[in-house]
Amino acid sequence: MKKLRHIAEAALLCFIFGLSRILPPLAASALGGVIGKTIGPHLPATKRARTNIKNALPDKTPAQINDIITGMWDNLGRVIFEYAHLETISKKYTQVENIDVLKQYTGKPALIFTAHLGNWEIAPTSVYTQHNINVSSIYRAPNNPYVDRLLLRTRSLNGAIKPIPKSKSGTKQLFDALKNGKHIGVLVDQKYNEGIAVPFMGIPAMTSPFFAQIAQKLDCPLIPIHLERVKSCHFKVTLLPPLETQGKSTEDIVKETHKYLEEWIQQRPAQWLWLHRRWSERAILELEKQKTKETPTIQNPQHAKEKDANNAG
Repeated sequence: MKKLRHIAEAALLCFIFGLSRILPPLAASALGGVIGKTIGPHLPATKRARTNIKNALPDKTPAQINDIITGMWDNLGRVIFEYAHLETISKKYTQVENIDVLKQYTGKPALIFTAHLGNWEIAPTSVYTQHNINVSSIYRAPNNPYVDRLLLRTRSLNGAIKPIPKSKSGTKQLFDALKNGKHIGVLVDQKYNEGIAVPFMGIPAMTSPFFAQIAQKLDCPLIPIHLERVKSCHFKVTLLPPLETQGKSTEDIVKETHKYLEEWIQQRPAQWLWLHRRWSERAILELEKQKTKETPTIQNPQHAKEKDANNAG
């Protein structure tokens, strides 16, 4: 049954890729957005997204939260339908700014970090297609091996870029690449149970310190890269000055990276993937308890009058 399910999932993805290739990039992206925002908000996973938004962005009204959820599904639908045009979108529909930040490390190791914002596959592919700079992204392989092969072929631009899997063999590939002066891209916005608890959007979040430890150990730059969907399948990729990592604690470095992510997410909350289990249930419960303690008790006016009268008597 498991194999049949995997084959069915891969067949569906092949159909989506095939349909997307028939359409121009703008039309494929638009179709994915329509499907995503039509179906996505009704899926069970939306409940988790709604909870995450309520806790991370407490100032948002129910209407605003609904808009963020609709926008998130629109964005995710676009991402899926944009895979078939990844190379074209990266080259012709993406603006890359401050590329000199990365060019100064040609032949030297560099770590580049970002989050699941916009179409996160665009960051390494746009740098490659426009400036011939190869950035090997660390990725978590899907449980479905057939889907993994399809996505790997697409996100690597048919082997031009070599993504590195999250695994023991991947760790060796990562160190070998950096020691040979290569650049590595990493998404740092996911939960990691064996990590360290660092505030993210005001809530303690288990986060992998691995990227910060590597930057310190190999003394390589840790470069923020901001990715945003400007309109339709038009993107803007901005490289920012590297973080200083030497002489700091690992936790402080992670806190700094979180500040970048928080700012980017608050700017365009509908473009972040709120579906992740970013915060533990325990952290959420502690947050709710804190809110309850901070909320003042509103006393019934009639009860207050009766209490005052009794005290006077």
